[in-house]
Amino acid sequence: MKTEFRFSNLLGTVYSQGNLLFSPDGSCLFSPVGNRVTVFDLINNKSHTLPFAHRKNIARLGLTPRGNLLLSVDEDGHAILTSVSRRIALHHFTFKSSVSALAFSPSGRHFAVGVGRHIQVWHTPSTPDQNVDGELEFAPFILHRVYAGHYDTVQSIEWSSDSRFFLSAAKDLTARIWSLNPEEGFVPTTLAGHREGVLGAYFSRDQETIYTISKDGAVFQWAYLRNPNAPEPEEDEEMEDADEDSHARWRITQRHYFLQNNAKVNCAAYHADSNLLVAGFSNGVFGLYEMPEFNMIHTLSISQNDIDFVTINKTGEWLAFGASKLGQLLVWEWQSESYILKQQGHFDSINALVYSPDGQKIVTTADDGKIKVWDVNSGFCIVTFTEHSSGVTACEFAKKGNVLFTSSLDGSIRAWDLIRYRNFRTFTAPTRLSFSSLAVDPSGEVVCAGSLDSFDIHIWSVQTGQLLDRLVGHEGPISSLAFAPNGGVVVSGSWDHTVRIWSIFDRTQTSEPLQLQADVLDIAFRPDSRQLAVSTLDGQLTFWSVSEAEQQSGVDGRRDVSGGRKITDRRTAANAAGTKSFGAIRYSADGTCVLAGGNSKYICLYSVDSLVLLKKYTVSINLSLSGTQEFLNSKLLTEAGPAGLIDEQGDASDLEDRLDKSLPGSTRGGDPSARKRMPEVRVTGVAFAPTGRSFCAASTEGLLIYSLDTMPLFDPIDLDLAVTPASTLHVLQKEKDYLKALVMAFRLNEVPLIRQVYEAIPHSNIGLVVEELPVVYVPRLLRFVGKQTEESPHLEFCLLWVQAILNGHGQWIRENRATVDAELRTVSRAVGRIRDELRRLADENCFTIDYLLSQPTAQNGAQNGAANEQKSITNGTDTQQVEIEEDDDDDTEWIGLD
Repeated sequence: MKTEFRFSNLLGTVYSQGNLLFSPDGSCLFSPVGNRVTVFDLINNKSHTLPFAHRKNIARLGLTPRGNLLLSVDEDGHAILTSVSRRIALHHFTFKSSVSALAFSPSGRHFAVGVGRHIQVWHTPSTPDQNVDGELEFAPFILHRVYAGHYDTVQSIEWSSDSRFFLSAAKDLTARIWSLNPEEGFVPTTLAGHREGVLGAYFSRDQETIYTISKDGAVFQWAYLRNPNAPEPEEDEEMEDADEDSHARWRITQRHYFLQNNAKVNCAAYHADSNLLVAGFSNGVFGLYEMPEFNMIHTLSISQNDIDFVTINKTGEWLAFGASKLGQLLVWEWQSESYILKQQGHFDSINALVYSPDGQKIVTTADDGKIKVWDVNSGFCIVTFTEHSSGVTACEFAKKGNVLFTSSLDGSIRAWDLIRYRNFRTFTAPTRLSFSSLAVDPSGEVVCAGSLDSFDIHIWSVQTGQLLDRLVGHEGPISSLAFAPNGGVVVSGSWDHTVRIWSIFDRTQTSEPLQLQADVLDIAFRPDSRQLAVSTLDGQLTFWSVSEAEQQSGVDGRRDVSGGRKITDRRTAANAAGTKSFGAIRYSADGTCVLAGGNSKYICLYSVDSLVLLKKYTVSINLSLSGTQEFLNSKLLTEAGPAGLIDEQGDASDLEDRLDKSLPGSTRGGDPSARKRMPEVRVTGVAFAPTGRSFCAASTEGLLIYSLDTMPLFDPIDLDLAVTPASTLHVLQKEKDYLKALVMAFRLNEVPLIRQVYEAIPHSNIGLVVEELPVVYVPRLLRFVGKQTEESPHLEFCLLWVQAILNGHGQWIRENRATVDAELRTVSRAVGRIRDELRRLADENCFTIDYLLSQPTAQNGAQNGAANEQKSITNGTDTQQVEIEEDDDDDTEWIGLD
């Protein structure tokens, strides 16, 4: 079992806080998700999460005009400069304080940040390809200048189109105009007159007009005008120029108001080229206005809560909105009034997850009562079910993969059709119970559920929906259920320190109890149904033989799972109070490893045979979560308690905005601000993909996917100075040495280069190339061909490669089946998909031909037409001569038609 799993993607959440950014071409949207950044490709309908992570939640994002560098800053002012194309972090830097605004100049040479009430302008760091020597700089961030003048936090920075000036808006009710470098005759100007904090200030396209928007919904239009009460200038030109300079200033020319019913303006954006102004309000409504006339184009309610941020792409066609309370992310095309993107994560913590049998989808359930189906390849949620009226606790697929079963605290078990996306069956118990565990027979005919309120296991028939039986024997609440993969028995775990094996299909329903030392938290079957893994409250993992009902081995995982101290703890993580245990365990696809996660920041991967810890994965390093720190920091402990629990944000003027105005009892789970202020890091569910090449974990931050396919772009193994992309193409195109070119491409490990060599090899040479390929490259070739068979339109070409690999290295693959098991599953799935598509296409063609042959009208019409044509030829002349010239010689052939 390979353990080189690396972070691949983050699902389950799409927006947390901060600002959104469009790429320069408008095709991608950058969204901060906790301490990571997710990129949504709006054209290709895909998303990916950048591999770096901040130490706290991200507050601000900035993108250069070229779109090659991304600057992300967390809540403490720590910044990471990232190469967008290569997805690697270039530099780390700290601004030593929280950053409230960030903007790159249109020239790309400078960027301005709002640090408290000051504005700092920095030179943009150069990338390695811009340096003459191609080396990284030791101190890439160079300060250009610090601008002081505001008396409160700067909320927005906007550059002019020529990068000579910039506008700043602050909470001190003013906006200010600054110049990047000293300009002759220019003095920094203050634009005052608003009654609440200014959210944004923007230049018009010709830079002759400035628009400022305040939180109370006022929009002021400013122009550089002469004072109408000033005396008329004299005829002397020098005196006229001096008089104009002394009496001209920026003045308010128009005042507009949004007039939204008791709703504050939370965010605003202005597009200078199209004169569009967008404002998002605290009641979930946004408005689109045309300036300078302030004509309302339309308004739309897109959320029930505050809209936290809005931005416009470069062409002015798409508007992106982010709402942090419900985790909503929307991209709206205002001209066609349609959604380009509409995604929302889970509002509450994820309880359970499961892979679909084909490995293409992941289903998550959460306390918010929603069931979401996520597409693994695109990273988007494709459907959401909301029929449950309370938290959903467990989910399970039937073996065929088209039927999903879920259990909920509302007392129901529901069956979902994932082809028509509907709930087709609901199972309930005679008494009201809150079901916490679920198991489905592999045949899909029987479903079992257990509850923490009852000690019985309820069994229903999926076909009729009737309650078949209740299994009695446990003396405590049922915590976990699992059917054997072969469908022979069902196993239940309980808080009464026992695991029972039930033979529910026998005439006498007997149970075999397995005695343990603590409460059972989770159980998992090995894929061959011969072994059972049990996790208990004392941190132990025990492995049992199902046939003999005996314990085979065990692992003490208390020290492995212990990690991270809560914010209220007064001791280190190693000595922290509380039980350390695994709440979720699963076997790998080949049954050699067990993946375990619990109430800590670690996911542990154990070997079943050697009983050793193979790998320890850190779920999060986000200090905004409780439980990520290992050691106690005494300076964070004050006389009033831990510093993290003291609310130091805002002042009296922001008190109204920070108060929760919801009715008592209307919000489930207590005070939402207290719950979301410092959530605790934990893992509530883990699952291996059916292919065995990835696994996912449901954590506080979302759905984390770790994959074996996430490899670095450059792998220096077996390389020398002669192996370059240019030399590889030379060997391929000039020397026609296809085997050598393929091996060189695999050594460089660049997917576009491998694909180019792969497609350039003639189909007649595939067998020879594969037969001479060293066996060390066979797994990589098999994996690559399997992926190409799924994605490429060249079906026959890919099948020739698969056939050549099996013919040339079939014996080696048979002997090393465990090594290439995942690759063989990928190839099998791809070949099966091709078979199904060709069968469907052939059936459609046969049906079409049968339909055409069964049409008598068309056949009779053709015959009548031929007869009429023959008749006209005969009646026209008795004999016609038709000359037919042949290409081979000059002979002429004459044909007489009677």
